[in-house]
Amino acid sequence: MATKLAQTVAERIIDNVSRVIIGKRNEIRLTVIGLLCQGHVLLEDVPGVGKTVMAKALARSIGSTFSRIQFTPDMLPSDVTGVSVFNQQTREFEFRAGPIFAQIVLTDEINRATPKTQAALLEAMEERQVTVDGITYALEQPFLVMATQNPIEYEGTFPLPEAQLDRFLLRLRLGYPTPQEESAMLDSQQIQHPLTTLQQVVSVEDLINAQRAVRNVYVGDDVKRYIIDLVTATRNHPDIYLGASPRGALGLYRAAQARAAVVGRDLVIPDDVKSLAEATLAHRVIIGPTARLRDVTSRSIIQGMLNSVPVPGATVGARTINIS
Repeated sequence: MATKLAQTVAERIIDNVSRVIIGKRNEIRLTVIGLLCQGHVLLEDVPGVGKTVMAKALARSIGSTFSRIQFTPDMLPSDVTGVSVFNQQTREFEFRAGPIFAQIVLTDEINRATPKTQAALLEAMEERQVTVDGITYALEQPFLVMATQNPIEYEGTFPLPEAQLDRFLLRLRLGYPTPQEESAMLDSQQIQHPLTTLQQVVSVEDLINAQRAVRNVYVGDDVKRYIIDLVTATRNHPDIYLGASPRGALGLYRAAQARAAVVGRDLVIPDDVKSLAEATLAHRVIIGPTARLRDVTSRSIIQGMLNSVPVPGATVGARTINIS
């Protein structure tokens, strides 16, 4: 069964990364869901909680190429995409690829770069290609951008534009570990960091096949309408200035397919949609100015919608299942 491959690949990656990121299995699962449906992930959290280690562990688990881009205010777009250099021996220009040409790209502190440099990622994230000097270069598959930003420190930062936020499938927070988890972390790193001994557990080919399998997970008409109802609710909410885009609806659709495959189902149920709505939609909406004065957050609005938008019953399309 196609979904069996996706489940096996996901479980191997989750178990492997959990050896390094202790106590964050749900967040790791969400990251793997993003990887399975070829979406990008924005990790928004305070420094030191393991955002960079998460990206490195994911790359080692699948044996992919990895690059890290440290965004700074003086960075240029060519520092990301690459540049054409004149070779005096051949008397021709040669393209030297930038760090975006990797399968997993960590863009650290993405909001510290200027909007011009941030825009260098737009084509790569959406179309999986980079155009330099009129020549288009395809990016290797799989391709995942994992971006990090600090939600507390705003000095010297440039807020991500809506067009770029909309290209991230999921926005996640790792959060602080519990005292027990932090104690286990200290023990695991007494001699060396567990990342140094982390082994590859799946091949890139298996991952690509799993990504294809996810697309075949069945989504009934009732669940499709539920996704559309949630997205439409963001566009009509009085506290929201700009609602989720059609790309947001498609992202929730794909993520729900991946979640169903990860747990071993070949069809999507409403619980898949509900569990992913906040991570998929909250960063895509813009709160109105009066709502911001009342400290209303996009996360709280999405949670309210999940409580108010009617959930379809246990009948999905022509197939009846037990949601529990």
